[in-house]
Amino acid sequence: MTFPPDPSTPLSPQFTDAVGESISDFLDRQSAILTRMGAETEPLLRIARSLAAGGKRLRPAFCYWGYVAAAGDPDVDLRGRLVRAAASLDLLHASALVHDDVMDASDLRRGRPAAHRQFEQLHADLGFLGDPVAFGRSGAILLGDLLLIWSMQMLHESGLGMQVLGRALPVVEEMRTEVTAGQFLDVVSQARDRFSYLPTDSGSDQSADDQRRLERALDEASRVVEYKSARYTVRRPLQFGAALGGADDQLQQGLGAFGSPIGRAFQYRDDLLGVFGDSQLTGKPTGDDLREGKRTVLVAQAIAGADPVGRKLLETQVGNPDLDADGIAELQQVIIASGAREAVEKMIDHDHQVALQALDASPVTDAGRTALTALAAAAVRREF
Repeated sequence: MTFPPDPSTPLSPQFTDAVGESISDFLDRQSAILTRMGAETEPLLRIARSLAAGGKRLRPAFCYWGYVAAAGDPDVDLRGRLVRAAASLDLLHASALVHDDVMDASDLRRGRPAAHRQFEQLHADLGFLGDPVAFGRSGAILLGDLLLIWSMQMLHESGLGMQVLGRALPVVEEMRTEVTAGQFLDVVSQARDRFSYLPTDSGSDQSADDQRRLERALDEASRVVEYKSARYTVRRPLQFGAALGGADDQLQQGLGAFGSPIGRAFQYRDDLLGVFGDSQLTGKPTGDDLREGKRTVLVAQAIAGADPVGRKLLETQVGNPDLDADGIAELQQVIIASGAREAVEKMIDHDHQVALQALDASPVTDAGRTALTALAAAAVRREF
């Protein structure tokens, strides 16, 4: 990456291509190791390449521009090493996606079969013995583990010195813990009584209890959002890049105050897309979050605002894996009528504004401020 990136277009094709090339070069080096082990390992690298070739590159971008926010534009030589370090975050993300799709039993990822489905198909194509579903799940779990290992290796091989890495590693290590434990919070949330917080219909005297149930549901969903998504997508990548640039505590606190609300808004947008998004853009079936029964802020708001008929429909149909297009459309109408879609849009706007106010108060470089403002808009206004 020899050109100076333009902070007004922080996700330019030049930047995202540089991230992709860094990952491709790293995977090329792993190919020699896997080839020596035998031809059977070929699907691991092929599926890894497929996963790592796509995506929005938001995490690498927040990392790179976090560095710029702290230290200014790096010189040509450092720029390439910094991009390699930032790109390692997308291998970590690919790992999380593989495991997430296994847990959610998702069929598609970015418009293609999810990794475990590809391994299932491999089992069938080669006429293997045993259960293809179990084989697919095992292959995907191991691929996810391998991608996690590779993300750590890529970071350490980025060319950044140990002194530079040493001041930043605690941030990325904390991020790995948060996203994994945050995923477990999500698993626990799905396992609880999905509608234990439902408002009652026994009269107005229950309004205080109803409000407490809603607050409980929103608190539970918000904790999952903060640790599984907001910190992992924005806050920690941003602080990791800033730490590479030698940011002090004041700057790190300011970037954290910016990063968490943008990360939350990013996830709220993702929740809306999971229910209302165009499958041609999202790469996943429309309404898939409803089939999977995800306990999102959107669902909690819909339950709180729906009438008794709509509430009963949500209670019985959210989490039904056999929902067809008509069933999804009916739930979508309930969610809209409940006011939940509008409420979540307002939450996105609120967190976006809170983040920009925090950024305005932070001692970042001019280029960093420009880039992070643009990245914030990209994170919350996206269509896929």
